[in-house]
Amino acid sequence: MQAYYNGIFLPKDEIRISPDDRGFLFADGLYEYIRSYRGRLFRLEDHIRRLNYGAEQMRFTTTDFSFLGEIAAKLLTLNALHSAEASVYFQVTRGVAPRRHAFPLPSPEITVYGTVSPFDAIGAARKRKSGIRAITVADFRWARCDIKATGLTANILANQRAVEEDAAEAIFVRDGVMLEGSHTNFMAVLDNILVTAPLSNYILGGITRKAVLEICRKEHIIVAERPIFEQESRRASEMMVIGSSTEITPVIALDGQLVGDGQPGPMTRLLQHAFAREIENLWEGSL
Repeated sequence: MQAYYNGIFLPKDEIRISPDDRGFLFADGLYEYIRSYRGRLFRLEDHIRRLNYGAEQMRFTTTDFSFLGEIAAKLLTLNALHSAEASVYFQVTRGVAPRRHAFPLPSPEITVYGTVSPFDAIGAARKRKSGIRAITVADFRWARCDIKATGLTANILANQRAVEEDAAEAIFVRDGVMLEGSHTNFMAVLDNILVTAPLSNYILGGITRKAVLEICRKEHIIVAERPIFEQESRRASEMMVIGSSTEITPVIALDGQLVGDGQPGPMTRLLQHAFAREIENLWEGSL
């Protein structure tokens, strides 16, 4: 597997990261996960924009990562994934410096790592068709979830708890409000309205979330960006998790209780079909 590391394409197993890299020492880094549909990167510009935002918030020396598009395309070609379902991963850290909490001076060169891998489209499609089970967990993450930082300890622990309870996702609840999943955004249908938490420092501005909201405007689906209170979740007729790897996946049970009739609902199916058309548009140059 060919990867990218600080300006060089080389076999992934030959990459050597310094033990003084602040990404290793402090999780002082950012990342992006991008879906590639047979060589077409889904909403690359939105991903780059979010990475730039994170770099600005963390005050990196580099805050423009538009050059990653060409690197992603070359990685797909080098690994014979340009015609396959694949995922692209980039990670950027503040760089290598002696271990001190404050920003190092002089500022080091940032570390940039990129890799690609095949995507299990069949498995993902199976989940989108049948739905998944989810649990709720207390949100004990830091208060800057809008930054796609690499420090994901809370997310890992939450997702592991879900796995141990035979579920596929964990939904974070803070002060009685259902915010998002451990690696997804979250939406629910209440009184025929698609409800999702508003953008804030407590959720990540998901790229697929943005695409779904745009679809809703096109399809004249009523959307409310407002808190989803845990106490009202029991009357939701549909729930779904939204993300680059999950696309639009229905949640058919939450904390052991069926959502609606325990089957993917009509709004979920409508959004799935509309999203599939968005993917097809990648070959028509409209995205």
